[in-house]
Amino acid sequence: MIRQLVRSYVLLVAVAIALFTVPVAFTLTDQLRGDTRSAVLREADAMALLLGNGRAASCQALEEMAKAYDDEIQVTRTASCPADLPRPAADAALSRALEEGRATTDWGSSFIWGPELVITVPARAAGTDRIVGAVRVVYSTDEMTGRLWQIWGFRAVLAVLVLGVAALLGVGVARRLTRPLRQLNDMASKFSDGDLTARSPVTGPPETQTLARTLNQGAERLDTLIAAQRIFVADASHQLRTPLTALRLSLDNIADGTDDEFVREDVEQATAEVVRMSRLVSGLLVLARAEAKVTAAEPLPLMDIVRERLAVWRPAADERGVTVALRGSIDGRPSVLAGPGHLDQMLDNVLSNALEVSPDGGTITVRVEPRGDVVGVSVLDEGPGMSDAEKSRAFDRFWRGQGLTGKSGSGLGLAVVRQLATDDGGTVALTDAPGGGLCVTITLRASHRGGG
Repeated sequence: MIRQLVRSYVLLVAVAIALFTVPVAFTLTDQLRGDTRSAVLREADAMALLLGNGRAASCQALEEMAKAYDDEIQVTRTASCPADLPRPAADAALSRALEEGRATTDWGSSFIWGPELVITVPARAAGTDRIVGAVRVVYSTDEMTGRLWQIWGFRAVLAVLVLGVAALLGVGVARRLTRPLRQLNDMASKFSDGDLTARSPVTGPPETQTLARTLNQGAERLDTLIAAQRIFVADASHQLRTPLTALRLSLDNIADGTDDEFVREDVEQATAEVVRMSRLVSGLLVLARAEAKVTAAEPLPLMDIVRERLAVWRPAADERGVTVALRGSIDGRPSVLAGPGHLDQMLDNVLSNALEVSPDGGTITVRVEPRGDVVGVSVLDEGPGMSDAEKSRAFDRFWRGQGLTGKSGSGLGLAVVRQLATDDGGTVALTDAPGGGLCVTITLRASHRGGG
């Protein structure tokens, strides 16, 4: 926007300079042309009078004047004044002067002028209108051309200097005019990164001030609503888990205090439902926290976090003979932009799902692939994989795919992963793994600063 404003400002100044300078330059050029023609014509008329006088003194004065003149003087010889000067070539201008008595001016070019100005004037006998000869002055226009370059060059240099000053002033004016918009853009960027405390200064013209106040009020209200949701999540976490835990303990006590097999069977079924409800409540609370807790993304050391989470999950994988391997050659220590704890939680959910569906003795492969401005973290398993229809529903809440082993999932893991990745400006994609199984790829923004 600044560049567009500066270009518009400089264009207006250029048009103004052209409208003022070009006509003045043309006027000065015409004035130079007219003054030069008048001066040369006066000299030619004076020489024509000397030639037409016919006296010896006049002829001598004509020769001395021609010799003193810087340019070439040509005259027709007459009986009364055989001047020792070059004779003009016979042409239309000479014929017009001798036969019609008319002076002619030839600039040598229709565009400004040529290298020489040629003026031919008739010479009349003293006291009569009888034409006795002609005088031709061949005037070099080199000096005029030099002055012409001075006229146009000075104005061209002046125009460039004025445009340069206009561009500098335009940058300053444009930056001042767009400063409120840049402040609003900075606020929006911080807001999208999770900084709900970002506010924009109320500055600039009335329109931007009104916009800034409106955005600040909306941000204040949104911050209040999210804060209220966080409080609700915290209260729900305490209020829901406590009675479920107490109910499970009561069922365990009933089961321990009865010998009736039918009662024990009913209690075990009720306990299983309580366990299932506790798992669902825990999953919902995790998802609610992921949706409610919007934190600013910061650079995090990707490889350190990946190795840490793999070290946590290897003992559980070793119990079933599942190998967890990190693949890919990584140069340096790439970092990604994510909220604190988000990457850990996403990896935990994806690794948990991969371990659930992996057969005993299988392999879970983790790959880290920098891709310019983003970094992809892929987790590949050797499970049954998913069909296209299942992949389209995998991120729905409470949906569970057909695994090989575990049946204890709540169906909220991938929904949490997608929510956290979206909050961090990333994506999650499901594809088929080479050789069978599922490939879950988490793509996050790369950070140009080292994390950790």
